[in-house]
Amino acid sequence: MFPARDYLDLTHTKHGILFPDDSPVWTALTRVEQYLEFRLQREIRVQVPPGAFISEDVFIDEGTTLEPGVVIKGPAWIGRNCQLRAGCYIRENVIIGDGCVLGNSCEFKNCVVFDGCEIPHYNYVGDSILGHKAHLGAGVVLSNVRLDRLEVHVRTDADSLPTGLRKFGAIVGDHAEIGCNSVISPGSIIGRRSVIYPLTHFSGVLEADLMLKTRQTQQLVKRKR
Repeated sequence: MFPARDYLDLTHTKHGILFPDDSPVWTALTRVEQYLEFRLQREIRVQVPPGAFISEDVFIDEGTTLEPGVVIKGPAWIGRNCQLRAGCYIRENVIIGDGCVLGNSCEFKNCVVFDGCEIPHYNYVGDSILGHKAHLGAGVVLSNVRLDRLEVHVRTDADSLPTGLRKFGAIVGDHAEIGCNSVISPGSIIGRRSVIYPLTHFSGVLEADLMLKTRQTQQLVKRKR
């Protein structure tokens, strides 16, 4: 149930070994740390500008640009031709594909980001997986911990599936779009090419090719003097 192939095109990552066929897609999150421990090549193939901090346990491939103010604690693997903008904060156990945009005031922790993703403004991506060309609008938060700190479940219309994880944000499928200032609750699964409107709180499983629309009720009232 919930195999990676239903949500992610593994040809758009160099790290497909993280996703065994016989396990739920979120199992990869438990494998990132060990994978980087044994496979990470510690090398910076780009120019590091003044004001950027890069630790020892980091690989950055050719063509990637770093702006002053970037912080990469590592372990981290950054692909080719990415943009890491000022204020980007990459913590431990992060894998970024090729051609990604990681923007201003965005934080990443224990996550896998496939090729071509855009996470450009004020986003939090913790214990999550973003598929090929997924996009997060400004201010989107992938929340990774329940308020009661208990085990995260994936909730469908018919069932509640335990994940064995206390920290698990979201699986965002290939080409999915999440609108500005939305909050995605722990254990959420977003299908391929689905769209979530801005200012939405979502929890659960959104199937592929759906649009989740949030409508606000507004009222005009004459101002008293």
